[in-house]
Amino acid sequence: MTRLITSGFSHFILFIGILIMIVPVWMIFASSTHTGLTISTQGLQMFLGDSFYENYLRVLLYQGGFFKEITALKMFLNSFIMATGVAILSVITSLMAAYALVYYRTKYATLLFWLIFVTILVPLELRIFPTYSVMAELNLVNSYFGLIVPISASAIATLFFRQFYKTVPDELLESAKLDGANTWRFFVDFLIPLSKTMIVAMLIFMFVFGYNQYLWPLLVTTSEQYWTVVMGLKMMSGSIVHRFAFVMMSMVPPILIIIVLQKHFIKGVFQDK
Repeated sequence: MTRLITSGFSHFILFIGILIMIVPVWMIFASSTHTGLTISTQGLQMFLGDSFYENYLRVLLYQGGFFKEITALKMFLNSFIMATGVAILSVITSLMAAYALVYYRTKYATLLFWLIFVTILVPLELRIFPTYSVMAELNLVNSYFGLIVPISASAIATLFFRQFYKTVPDELLESAKLDGANTWRFFVDFLIPLSKTMIVAMLIFMFVFGYNQYLWPLLVTTSEQYWTVVMGLKMMSGSIVHRFAFVMMSMVPPILIIIVLQKHFIKGVFQDK
């Protein structure tokens, strides 16, 4: 009986937490389907209105910005390209860095790892101007390359892959050597397949990280053609319902990524538990 009461109380607390998170999002979505006049006179709405298609199509296709050169659709594309590039490049570099740290028995491997890890303590704001200077010297301002590369090195992902590689039995490496596999073949044919769930988890983390970037895109892009969704949230003009619609659409790509890869994500995070 005590266990049943405890379980019921835990579910009740969980339900309250879900409501606290879901209700504001639902109110924004429901309000985005009404007219601006309705929101101005009656406040936020809990029920759907009849202006869904009108509001959302206008937000997607309306040309905004200082020079009226950018649409929300283009912002979504820019953010998707940036987030995907950051995620893929981060995973590739972290995989190879962790592999070198664990399997190349260098004298200073531990020191090199801690030098990589300590970069977590250096916030982006401290290194953003030197990084911008490098991008400007290389003529990479206002380019996808300039948006993606400077924020693609991930010490966190390197840490995860390094710790995972340390759990791989040494006998696997010895067996691969006996089968004639060289260093590269062992990495591609053995470690990468074993790291599949971890790779998916890191892809999700880094996609959301890249998608939510604001300061770096704001600094490295002077052309509206490279504006991202997060920049558009601040700079978008229009009525409150159009801002609400923009906010709701901006949530869709990360949510879809997490839903599609949820099973692999959970396995990747909790595979050692």
